[in-house]
Amino acid sequence: MEAEAHAFPLTEVAFVLLVAIALGLGLMRLKQPPLVGFILAGVVMGPTGFGLIGNSENVIALAEMGVLMLLFFIGMELSLRAFIMSLRPAVLVAVGQLSVALAIGLSIAWMSGTGFAEGIIFGFIIGISSTVVAMKMLDDMDELRRDAGRIAIAVLIAQDIAVVPMLIIVSALGGAETSLVAIAAKVALAVGFLGWLLWWLGRRGKLRMPFADAIADNVEILALGALGVCFGVAALSGFLGLSPAYGAFVAGILVGNSNLRARIIPVIEPIQSVLVVIFFLSIGLLFDLTYIWNNLWMVLGAALLVIAAKTLLNVFLLRATGHDRNTALIGGLSMAQIGEFSFVLAAAGLSAGALAQDSYRLAIAVTAISLLFSPAWMSVMRRIEDVAAKGFSSYREALSEAYADEIENVGEGLWWVRARYRAGRMTLRKWRARRALEKAAKAAMREREEGEKEPMVVAAEADEENTTPRQPDGGQATGASKAKI
Repeated sequence: MEAEAHAFPLTEVAFVLLVAIALGLGLMRLKQPPLVGFILAGVVMGPTGFGLIGNSENVIALAEMGVLMLLFFIGMELSLRAFIMSLRPAVLVAVGQLSVALAIGLSIAWMSGTGFAEGIIFGFIIGISSTVVAMKMLDDMDELRRDAGRIAIAVLIAQDIAVVPMLIIVSALGGAETSLVAIAAKVALAVGFLGWLLWWLGRRGKLRMPFADAIADNVEILALGALGVCFGVAALSGFLGLSPAYGAFVAGILVGNSNLRARIIPVIEPIQSVLVVIFFLSIGLLFDLTYIWNNLWMVLGAALLVIAAKTLLNVFLLRATGHDRNTALIGGLSMAQIGEFSFVLAAAGLSAGALAQDSYRLAIAVTAISLLFSPAWMSVMRRIEDVAAKGFSSYREALSEAYADEIENVGEGLWWVRARYRAGRMTLRKWRARRALEKAAKAAMREREEGEKEPMVVAAEADEENTTPRQPDGGQATGASKAKI
């Protein structure tokens, strides 16, 4: 009985995956990011939706594997030459983003009366942007290989690298007996080793894998070997006290700078896509619709405020590092949402006891809503792209030109409403005047009728007076009396 109670809900999970794939394909047909459909499937079918599937630990485990594969794939696709060329501005922008996000997180914690640890975690969550969403946006706009795409991807990679020390810090904030010296040592070790690895690979060139010629055309060996490297280095990183995500990222960098990179990426990409679907599906399962409904305006307001603030901050930092307006605007918009690793940070904070349940729900809701709003942000980016080549002196001018049709339609709509309002007021005045005239006419007719009625009454009284007989005391005589006289 106990085995049945804890059995994996395979049928339900299969149906939910089918719904997720259908929604993802539908959104792709509409030229929208499919991850939005995956999240919506988890929301609709999750515990607070139709309840078809609960927050299964097995699904969460698969989602965490999806995180490892995502970092592994990001590491494989990392272009060291482009990243090193953009390293200085990318690090400056990422540090600026994180500093402001930490200030916002600590301010929220101070105003809400929560602890210092929650403020740090809030700052980490806000400071991370979505690599998947940003790359999808930039690729759809053909900006991924241009200046805006290069600097945005460099900043996002710097953020992904920063996730590793963030996870170490968050895990240590839960009251565990870990000194600040130990935390600083782990962070220094992780960042130092990664920096040395990037420097070494940049000088050395491509790594030559053993038996490369023999396994180059063997799909099974390539897939299993790549997965073995990914999970093996991730496990080693976990045993050393670092994050498994850090190990997966390092493994991706190693494989991506080998002579088998071009063979491995097409083989691993389908596996990574499936696990990423499960990852975003699990995000939808984390949605607490009851909490969101009870705190709707707070959640929506926080999500919109974060998106707007991150956009302005990103544009300002990119401009401050010497990029032109077009690059800063497109790059800043692409990094406006909160990233998928923020879910990992929130879950780590909750597991460590550093994040309260309500704070965790708020973080999950705001992060997911910011990802759901990404198609609208993509629309903004496409419009900005259309006017970017024309040149503009201010962002207001660019936005005005990008939304010229909408502004014109709104203006025409307002003119129509104003004209209808004025016509309505004139009609109302005419109706009131006509009503007044009708009332006056009815009153005059009533007075005339009463005036005509009054002389008839007087005449009738006069006739009655003339025909009334008088008494013998001098009054009028009857007809018989007249005859006798």
